[in-house]
Amino acid sequence: MDAATAVKTEHYELRFDWSATDTVCVELGGSWTIHAELPSVAKVQQQFDTQAAVRRLLFETQHLTNWDSGLLTFLRALSALCAQRGIEIDPGGLPQGVQRLLRLATSVPERQGARREHVRESLLARIGKAALTARQEATELLGFLGQATLAFGALLRGRARYQRADLLLIIQECGAQALPIVSLISLLVGLILAFIGAVQLKQFGAQIYIADLVGIGMARQMGAMMTGIIMAGRTGAAFAAQLGTMTVNEEIDALTTTGLPPMEFLVLPRMLALMVMMPLLALYADLMGILGGAVVGVGLMDLGAMTYYQETRRALHLTDFVVGLVYAAVFGVLVAIAGCLRGMQCGRSASAVGEAATSAVVTAIVFIIVSDAILTVMLNTLGI
Repeated sequence: MDAATAVKTEHYELRFDWSATDTVCVELGGSWTIHAELPSVAKVQQQFDTQAAVRRLLFETQHLTNWDSGLLTFLRALSALCAQRGIEIDPGGLPQGVQRLLRLATSVPERQGARREHVRESLLARIGKAALTARQEATELLGFLGQATLAFGALLRGRARYQRADLLLIIQECGAQALPIVSLISLLVGLILAFIGAVQLKQFGAQIYIADLVGIGMARQMGAMMTGIIMAGRTGAAFAAQLGTMTVNEEIDALTTTGLPPMEFLVLPRMLALMVMMPLLALYADLMGILGGAVVGVGLMDLGAMTYYQETRRALHLTDFVVGLVYAAVFGVLVAIAGCLRGMQCGRSASAVGEAATSAVVTAIVFIIVSDAILTVMLNTLGI
């Protein structure tokens, strides 16, 4: 092996001088700062592995231009490596400032147990923690539902305290401002349903039943479900972010201090707005989905516009729209509950607001899918 080996980059230089029998001289040159992508101690360890007789380590820093905490971090790690191998370190060749900082860093010994250690928990412990977390979340959800019920009771008695102007503003945000995205998604869903049905029905010459497929599918379920998912991602996240920001700014604490119940003043208008607007948006989504199916049926399947219209009228009944409105009302309540619940549970940091918004969307979508399955089974059992 050569008497000297070096590691050199555009920022720093690390050189090992093995001229002595049991002593190695580490020459540091260039810029040793945190922006210079300094070498790891693993490279030094590889050099030590080739020289088993090393007992002493010296430093040479004549060509060192500037340094900061990056050099100190490297030297601390190097000291730990030398301590493991029983190598004596002579810091005399280091700059005086570096020597003083190293002495300061090692003047107080590390307290036992101060360093965070990762201990893998057992499977039983993880299951127990998950169960306790689920129990706590279920308790918080039931408490929130109870407070929401009391707020609605106060509304029915005419004693709920909230701003009517806030309710109208939230209705506008949940209704009119959501029409563009609802129009686009519903139209595309109708197109997709029509394409899927056309591929199969065309084999039997039954293209006319595309109108039945799209009309019934949109009116009974797809219109309400797609609207619910859109509102979960758009409005549910907005509710969580708004209430979460109020929590961070201590506005909710201020309302409680002044005697205004946050559940009535903040949550109740949002729940009312979604309960009112979701059925209307679902009806609009049904219309746009049927129009999307008509584009495929009339434009690609050579069906007459009047024929498609008459077949849609024959296939759809008032019950189908009522079922869709029931779905939409339930989804609206669930989206509002998810958004407001996560917003009220938000922590007091900026990152907590983002986590609350994300959690609100996920929770609302889960609520929508589960409730859709339950309602579908119930309606099929009742023969509706």
